[in-house]
Amino acid sequence: MGKTLWRPLVRGPLGWWQSRDGVVEDAVLALVLTGLAFVPTLSKIGAQIGDLPGRPADALSAVLASAQTLPLVLRRRSPALCLAVVGTAFAVDQALGYPTTFGSLGLYVALYSAGAGRTRFRRAVAGAASAGYVVLAVVLHGRGSPQGVSDYLAFYASLVALWLVGNSMRRRRMAEEERRRLAAEAATAAERARIARELHDVVTHHVTAMVVQADAAQFVLASAPERVAEGLTAVSGTGRRALSELRQLLGVLEATGESATADRGPALGRVTDLVEQARMAGQPVEFAEHGERRPQAVDVELACYRVVQEALTNALKYASGRRTVVLVRHGAEGVEIEVTTVAPEPSAPATPPPVPAGGRGLAGLRERLRMLDGELVTGPGPDGTFAVRAVIPSKPVQE
Repeated sequence: MGKTLWRPLVRGPLGWWQSRDGVVEDAVLALVLTGLAFVPTLSKIGAQIGDLPGRPADALSAVLASAQTLPLVLRRRSPALCLAVVGTAFAVDQALGYPTTFGSLGLYVALYSAGAGRTRFRRAVAGAASAGYVVLAVVLHGRGSPQGVSDYLAFYASLVALWLVGNSMRRRRMAEEERRRLAAEAATAAERARIARELHDVVTHHVTAMVVQADAAQFVLASAPERVAEGLTAVSGTGRRALSELRQLLGVLEATGESATADRGPALGRVTDLVEQARMAGQPVEFAEHGERRPQAVDVELACYRVVQEALTNALKYASGRRTVVLVRHGAEGVEIEVTTVAPEPSAPATPPPVPAGGRGLAGLRERLRMLDGELVTGPGPDGTFAVRAVIPSKPVQE
């Protein structure tokens, strides 16, 4: 019960703080450290080197304490400038022997920020900071500091450690940004490949059907002129379907988020449209469906449709006029599709010349199914047939 009451009180301020940009965070940090620098009970906590005789605090000490904290506002935008101002104020404060304040911890923050920031001339900044520390050590020794060489080296080592921690964070951040960049490029390349596959499947299938239908119309022009009108009607219908699918694909490319995944393309139920289109192109196609059809994921539905589409396109291109059998089996583990083009009968009538070969339809189809853990097997059979068989595992989705 106590945790339930405290969570809203904590999440509110935490969410507000996380939504602020870096400039606001640095400003808040600088103001908090400045305020704490003038709290007497925190005076023993801070950075100190030299152990010079104590000097009473005055207006100059207040200015130097503020100069070690307020420049932290610039620690991300200008880390080198921030370190130069804070480091100089710290050195003057130590050389004059003023009492230690909590604000001297600003030196540690500035060093870390300089190491973590993407400052140009990093080596020059590190060299200048080291040279400044050597000058401070010489001044402190000249003013009678009881510190020895080992003490100065130990304090310098702590400062270097802070710089290296920041540098390590910078490298890690750069590596993460590089990983994200490569991931974004890979995602972009994958999306381009997906778009290329979709365009190939849509354009190749419909254009092939139109070419075959137009060739068939020319072929029967002399022998059966009354069938030319049917062929031209089929070409017109195929063109309209191509435009419809292209508009749908362009709409998906323009959409984002859920709208892009909700209507990725034709569903499995429209396979019969492909069969009818192939028949209108003069391809004798037999269609059979076994098992109970159940709702599937969008990617699975689209993959099944594209398998039939690509197989019928190849049949029209390479085996125009041959009997083709499309078989779809629905099972508990997924969907199995088999498209077989039967060898022509010895007495089969002459057909128009085949459409020129070319393209990467089957290769793109294999890649599509591989992303769904599916399998695509193609090849000729012993009786002269050519089969395209796809197995696409899936789990039915709830309506």
